[in-house]
Amino acid sequence: MGGDTAIRFRVGGSVLLVAHLLIVGWLTLRPLDVMWVTASNFTPFAGIRADLGMGAVEAMRRIGEGLALLAPLGVLLPLAGGRLHVSPWLSFARTVAAGALISLAVELLQTGVPGQVVDIDSLLLNTAGVALAHLAVVPAVRAGLRRRQEKRAVSALLREEPSQGATPTIPRVGIAP
Repeated sequence: MGGDTAIRFRVGGSVLLVAHLLIVGWLTLRPLDVMWVTASNFTPFAGIRADLGMGAVEAMRRIGEGLALLAPLGVLLPLAGGRLHVSPWLSFARTVAAGALISLAVELLQTGVPGQVVDIDSLLLNTAGVALAHLAVVPAVRAGLRRRQEKRAVSALLREEPSQGATPTIPRVGIAP
């Protein structure tokens, strides 16, 4: 990408990233006024199994919420990074690790909020949502941007001033008699 385009992508991605994190913070870290609070869940998949036991519709809603909460990070983190030519696996690993750490931070911050409890399944679902969003969007968008960049480079080469032609050669002059 050109210098200005890369900066615009990074700034736009960073602004959207901060806005999304503020919304996530507001949704997950505000106190809830409830009569009772369920116990914390430190057993992986126990909450998902309990949700599945409540019925398919309720389970899909809760699992979908868990997947969707941090899923935009799968796109916004690479966008804020602004790298076009990067290893797809490295980008995926870096994005999923950052998403997992952000989800862990949210879960740990919830321990001090009235009405909010720690749930390991939320951490797993949030991380899976980040991974799925990254895989669904980022490789295709990067490939499209790389193609667009290559087309611009080719068209810039074609727009260059045409050359003056071949360099003129001077015929050899023989030795005078």
